[in-house]
Amino acid sequence: MAYRDQTGMGGARQAFLTTQWSLIENIQDGEDQDKGLIGFLLRQYWKPVYCYLRRKGHGNEQAKDLTQGFFHEVVLNRDLVGRADQSRGRFRSFLLHALKQYASKQILKEMSQKRAIEEKLASLDIEEEPTLPESVSQTTAEESYHYAWLSSLLERVLEEVKDACVQQGMDIHWALFNKRVVWPTFGDRSAPSLDQLCESYDIEDAKKASNMIITVKRRFRAALMQHVRNTVLSQGQASDELEELLQFFPKSAQHFQ
Repeated sequence: MAYRDQTGMGGARQAFLTTQWSLIENIQDGEDQDKGLIGFLLRQYWKPVYCYLRRKGHGNEQAKDLTQGFFHEVVLNRDLVGRADQSRGRFRSFLLHALKQYASKQILKEMSQKRAIEEKLASLDIEEEPTLPESVSQTTAEESYHYAWLSSLLERVLEEVKDACVQQGMDIHWALFNKRVVWPTFGDRSAPSLDQLCESYDIEDAKKASNMIITVKRRFRAALMQHVRNTVLSQGQASDELEELLQFFPKSAQHFQ
């Protein structure tokens, strides 16, 4: 999978490795001199960790500090990684398992008293707190974690698919998919009819508009699966992981499936 800032973030390396486990191993082996890999992991996965900590009762600033500290512990402390070995199949499960251990050892309490991490390896700037639906905000910390994981994943996938469509001159394809599928699923909007879309974008008939939407939907599914593959160790685990994640989709998300 190609990330937008793949080469710049990795310094002299031409591309990131294929799995998050490989990223952790490279960081531990001292192959992250420019701090690009740990920064990548932090940017990709801070939201579910942060949401978990907030649901556990930590304030905004405290949760930000703890989130950053947790990632430093996860990627730099070999013992912590080793203790989570039973969960190595899925990166999502590994992070949650390690986070629980991190809290159970009262490391959270120690970190919260510091208020800041000496020699920060990567900064975490949160201008706005992630917002979760009311139904999710009232659930357990673990469920908030899983929902935030899926939400962050979908944001990355949708942005990637959008960029690819724009680069390939498929702006209208994306616009149709966005208004017909994305908006009704994640926004408080109703889906326009195919006839309305045809009129808005000067498309000859509803069948053509439908086919254009299907084209982007297929790209979305392929990109989503590729992102999931990067967090597991086998194809079978990827299918199981995707099926489990999709349980956190809103009921209106059947358009995606």
